[in-house]
Amino acid sequence: MKLRQKIIFLAIVPLCLAIAAIALVVRHQAVELGRQQRASIEAAYLASKNAELKHYVDLAIHAVSHLYSTGRSDEAIRNEAKRILADLEFSDDGYFFVYDQNGRNVMHPRQPELVGTAMWDWHDASGSPTIQHLIERANQGGGYERYLWQKPSSKNVAPKLGYVAGLPRWGWVIGTGIYLDDVDAALSEIDNQISGHVHQTMLMIAIIAVLSALAVALSGLLLNISEHRVADAKLRQLAQRVVRSQEDERARLSRDLHDGISQWLVSIKLQIEAALIRLNGTPEQVLAARGAFEKTAGQINGVLAEVRRISHDLRPAILDDLGLAAALEHLCGEWRGTTGVDAGTTIHFDAEGDIGPLPDVVNTVLFRVTQEALTNIARHAGATEITVRLHGGKTFVMLQVRDNGAGFNVDQVDDHPRRGIGLRNMQERMEAVGGELALDSSPAGTQVTALVPRHSPFERSHA
Repeated sequence: MKLRQKIIFLAIVPLCLAIAAIALVVRHQAVELGRQQRASIEAAYLASKNAELKHYVDLAIHAVSHLYSTGRSDEAIRNEAKRILADLEFSDDGYFFVYDQNGRNVMHPRQPELVGTAMWDWHDASGSPTIQHLIERANQGGGYERYLWQKPSSKNVAPKLGYVAGLPRWGWVIGTGIYLDDVDAALSEIDNQISGHVHQTMLMIAIIAVLSALAVALSGLLLNISEHRVADAKLRQLAQRVVRSQEDERARLSRDLHDGISQWLVSIKLQIEAALIRLNGTPEQVLAARGAFEKTAGQINGVLAEVRRISHDLRPAILDDLGLAAALEHLCGEWRGTTGVDAGTTIHFDAEGDIGPLPDVVNTVLFRVTQEALTNIARHAGATEITVRLHGGKTFVMLQVRDNGAGFNVDQVDDHPRRGIGLRNMQERMEAVGGELALDSSPAGTQVTALVPRHSPFERSHA
């Protein structure tokens, strides 16, 4: 990423995220406020309608109370009561209805075809036994019930809120109701108004965000000089790290030479000098000298193996000669002998896909990651089966090292300051070439996955 792009990104993205978060909070609060306002209006409206419905039913009962109080239950007195109730109405869709205790319709001024119909088992469009519920409410002393019913003015089925009360001596259930589609329409209008206000607020926030981003971008472009200085300081730090890394590697090589090869060579020199002295002695001394020379030859083989190990650790020649796949296969072949693991442990290497030519630094990183993973397996896993898999895709190269060892807690290793140094080294190596390292460990085993894009930054820079 170029310097200017970096400045714009680091300056504008946090601002945009903050404004986006504010916008989300404002929108959430506005929607929640609108929802609460809608609920309050709906509750208040329905409360007023509930009181109004109860008042209408009380008025209807009062209108026939002079007939009901006579104590008569004959057909004539009931017909007079039905006539009075049929004449009572309070809007185009406001009327009273009467049912008996068996669910038979006694009076319905808007749907006279229902009069005399047994509707006990009738269900509305939602499957609710409406008539049964209305009779049950009336028998409980009166109450409200929601159901679906045909609206007279529109001939469409609409939600309705009804209130019923009973006339026990006549076996009647008197009720009325209001259709709630008008209520829903009014509430929908409120929702639309709230949505419009929220949209306007979001638009204003977006305009403020764009203006702020432009201001920050223009201000960020003025920081190029300071950014160049920071970049120079980082380059100096990187150069210092490279120098320290070289010194550390030289110190490690010096220790290997001094503690290993140097001591072996001193021991070989002393044994050869002692054997040369014995060659001029008795036959027994000559025989002992021969044994000393044979022992010395074995130690020389050990010195050669140590020299090969040091050379291999510095940079395996096979990696340059035959490529990454051959180097990893050779590493797997030598791993058991160099680590001293159980002879029953099996290691398998598999390469598939088009590995292709990769930058030297990518080859080295993948090789070192494999080395570190196998070293950790030998030290800690106690595995009996290990698989190293190298896969080449069109846009990436993937390396997997999987074992069936004891596994470990990844979080605990990451949090511990003295553990997981090898894992952190692998992670840093992968990040250096633009790759990713994934670690999955459980009691069933551990899998290390390294993924490197085929067109890495190093490949582009050396192209």
